[in-house]
Amino acid sequence: MCGRVALYTPPAKLARFLDAALAAGIDPEGRASWNIGPQRSLFAVTEDDHSRTLDRYRWGLLPSWAKDPSISNRLFNARSETITEKPSFRSAFAKHPCVIPVDGFYEWNHRDGKGRQPHFFTRRDGTPLLLAGLVEQWRNPADPEAPIVRTCTVITTTPSDDIEGIHDRMPVILTVATVEPWLDTNAPGSLRQALLAPAPNGTLEHYGVGSAVGNVRNDGPELIARSEPTTLF
Repeated sequence: MCGRVALYTPPAKLARFLDAALAAGIDPEGRASWNIGPQRSLFAVTEDDHSRTLDRYRWGLLPSWAKDPSISNRLFNARSETITEKPSFRSAFAKHPCVIPVDGFYEWNHRDGKGRQPHFFTRRDGTPLLLAGLVEQWRNPADPEAPIVRTCTVITTTPSDDIEGIHDRMPVILTVATVEPWLDTNAPGSLRQALLAPAPNGTLEHYGVGSAVGNVRNDGPELIARSEPTTLF
């Protein structure tokens, strides 16, 4: 699963990197966060008639047909292997793919007798991670005048060697070259699903960080500071 990310690159820079326009009302400088969890806001890039837009979405997919909005609490990830079969995701896969840019993500592994150790993962080349995702728009069916809620989910796949041993899943990481075919809903679904593979070995680097990131209320650049292993001597 992927349930905690950091994003400190300004929206304007992300939009340029992905050849996208900023949606109305998006602050070009944005607000950096080193601890974003589900039900918080992420940026996502979508494409319509070959024009890309970067906008804000709540993390946790809320399908357009859902009657109970709490379903989004458990739909912050979508498994690539079953994305075309699950009712919660198959329509969004066909019609509403997106790219979710982040600077890094966290995963936890278990240390013998020492609890869980968070690790911070980034691209080895220093560029933003381009996560494959899905978006949906939802309106409360009991209130036709209710505002539209925009939501997203991060697609996961089996781990590459870069993350194996830390976690048994990883987010699907696109490249600049694979963004276009992923966002092209006119392309065959089998071709697009084939893009949802583990990133090549060597794409990521990671290191251990402190336990403060485990509380989503904590935020700040100190969360990604390298945590040196403690010793008795």
